[in-house]
Amino acid sequence: MRVSILRQKSPESEPYREIFEYDGSSDNSVAGVLDHINYNDDIVDINGRRTDRIGWECSCLQGICGACAMVINGVPALACETFVRDLKGEEIDIRPLRKYPVIHDLIVDRKSIHENLRQTDIYIGEYQPSDKVGHEQQYIAAKCLKCGLCLEVCPNYVNGKKFFGAVFANDCYLVAARNRSKSKDIVGMYSRHFGGECSKSLSCMDVCPMKIPTIASMAWLNRK
Repeated sequence: MRVSILRQKSPESEPYREIFEYDGSSDNSVAGVLDHINYNDDIVDINGRRTDRIGWECSCLQGICGACAMVINGVPALACETFVRDLKGEEIDIRPLRKYPVIHDLIVDRKSIHENLRQTDIYIGEYQPSDKVGHEQQYIAAKCLKCGLCLEVCPNYVNGKKFFGAVFANDCYLVAARNRSKSKDIVGMYSRHFGGECSKSLSCMDVCPMKIPTIASMAWLNRK
């Protein structure tokens, strides 16, 4: 297969495409494909030109850390959870997430996700559960990887603007449900940075690797 990658040497440089050949197993993940290309000391593109190793992030390679988030054949996904056998066509097209500044190749700066939580004080603090129900939804919402895939696909999210996206809505729900004293303030933050701007496309749930039902978090907060 051909592997087409949108690369960028630094935040200031222009992006460019390089195409590589992959002749390994179809049971390999896209993360495995990138490892396969990077394995040799001398890396060459499809035309035999020598090039640098591809920059990308990974940690667990088990769909738990969210570090390997990228866009694969037009779909935001985790590279370790996307397998060659499930991709259509004879080419794998890979590019970095577009909603964040590119640092190098497929590595992007996602600090805005955590900065939005910090500036709105969306932290549990003292554990004060509001009731004994909803534990299953809280458990599911707490699985969020902060990978940014939901924000990449969201038609309303623009990095640095006031709409903070599904990752923020789920964390608002978690904190409001677990700390009664902060609940009122958090519902206000939710309304300001999510509730009033969400167009309900729900594309965030389609790409979420943890299958978090964000609409359930939204429904709970909207009732509040």
